[in-house]
Amino acid sequence: MKTVEKPVTIEEGDSFKILLSKYGALALDKQENLSELIGEEVGDLDIEKGQLSFGDVTFQVQILGFFMQDSKQWSWAWDNEDIFGENLIKSALQMKTIGEEFEIPEFTTPLLNATYDDCHTLAMTSSSILGMDAYYAVSEDGLDIFVGIKSDLIVEHDSPKKFRDTFYTFQKNFNIYPRIAFEAYTKLKGYGYF
Repeated sequence: MKTVEKPVTIEEGDSFKILLSKYGALALDKQENLSELIGEEVGDLDIEKGQLSFGDVTFQVQILGFFMQDSKQWSWAWDNEDIFGENLIKSALQMKTIGEEFEIPEFTTPLLNATYDDCHTLAMTSSSILGMDAYYAVSEDGLDIFVGIKSDLIVEHDSPKKFRDTFYTFQKNFNIYPRIAFEAYTKLKGYGYF
């Protein structure tokens, strides 16, 4: 008898910690793919064009939100349409909709008290849930603007060693549920989980 694996999805009652556990390792994996492409280049964000450039490599982006360094707060882009325009906040609006549907306050509260690391967990979780290829934080005048990237230029590199190292780093450095994280990461990478 063949066992059908339950896919990784957002379920009623999932907390933000559960979602980070489910989707965070995949986001970390994808960040390594981006790093391999851009190397040590620092991103330059052109908000008017909705583009992030690293030397000769340019991506179209979606603004997820930003971290205000002086007040230590995260602000969702969906609450700042007047700054970014409706075309650049579509992904952030999707996260708000998901938050409303599944009652996840981290996605529906316009302004959150947060550390810089908290902002990374919000961007990691969001970019992975939305099927993006990576996210990036750009520092601009006391703000760190977090953008989501979807691009064929970011090539996925897989190996058992990368899987092992990524999961080890994720479970060591983030406050997650390790079993949930391992099962989800295994399934999202297509390895199967039994």
